[in-house]
Amino acid sequence: MYRVYKSLVTKWNPNRNPSNKVEDEAKFQEINEPFKAINENKAKEKSKSCNEPIVSSPGGSSHHKSTEESLFYRPAILLRSLSRKSSSQSTSPTFLPKSASSRDNSSKNESHRRGSFDIEKLVLQTSMSRLSPRSPIIFSQSTHLRKPPPIEKKLECTLEELCYGCVKQIMISRDVIINGIIEQQGEMVSITVKPGWKRGTKITFDGKGDERPGYQPADLIMVIDEKPHLLFDREDDDLVYKVEIPLVKALVGCSLSVPLLEGEKMSLSFDLIFPGYVKIIKGQGMPIAKEIGKRGDLRINFLINFPMFLSSEQRFDASTILKDCSYRDFL
Repeated sequence: MYRVYKSLVTKWNPNRNPSNKVEDEAKFQEINEPFKAINENKAKEKSKSCNEPIVSSPGGSSHHKSTEESLFYRPAILLRSLSRKSSSQSTSPTFLPKSASSRDNSSKNESHRRGSFDIEKLVLQTSMSRLSPRSPIIFSQSTHLRKPPPIEKKLECTLEELCYGCVKQIMISRDVIINGIIEQQGEMVSITVKPGWKRGTKITFDGKGDERPGYQPADLIMVIDEKPHLLFDREDDDLVYKVEIPLVKALVGCSLSVPLLEGEKMSLSFDLIFPGYVKIIKGQGMPIAKEIGKRGDLRINFLINFPMFLSSEQRFDASTILKDCSYRDFL
């Protein structure tokens, strides 16, 4: 920026072109005007730092401004320096009549000087705007903290908890940044399990995950998982109960005491149980989360145990008894 400033001052020095002295003085004043503000700011900074010690280099010498910097911040010194150079290089004026070609060249040079002034002034103003202490600092979007991927943890629940709902207190451990140091911290969070929730249901805790420098705190996602049950399997909103019975009971009928998820039992009687038969008890399954007050079904699947061995007499008796029976067509 100093070189641009020096070039402008040299070009528009009033002492160099006496014929256009008025215009050159105006241009020279326009060039120097922006530097008054900079000099004022520099003076304020200097007064603030006058009590600070001078920082010396390892060699023991103090840092001083270069000659160019001194001239840049003191335009009057630069002007006197340029005036001395121009006066020492100039000779006594000789008045010669100007030809038409010389006048044309003079006008061309003048327009070239003005165009050059506009370009260099633009460069100078751009450089000064960078130095101005009042210029706002604009941060790009890249300075925003990024959001890391969430952390997922399983939350195991029993079928009873998912059927009737409950409140679970969970201790979580996560990394947090305290005074610039990453430490592990424990925190108790409360989760209200709602009736009808299924395996895979997700509960999100904003900002309860690990913290890392340069990132926003991660989210914590608790994923519902179902603990295995001793009696029931879950299929969507239905419960499945499997019971084994011997072949003879399947043929002659039997009575069964079927457990319910609530802990109660239901007595059921069967005349004949054939392979693939399923007994359905309405409304004894899991709650339907999207339909308040409604529940799925309890399905009873029968596993019929066949005998491993029959004697000749037993086979004959069985064939005699069953030969006139009607059979179900499974095809």
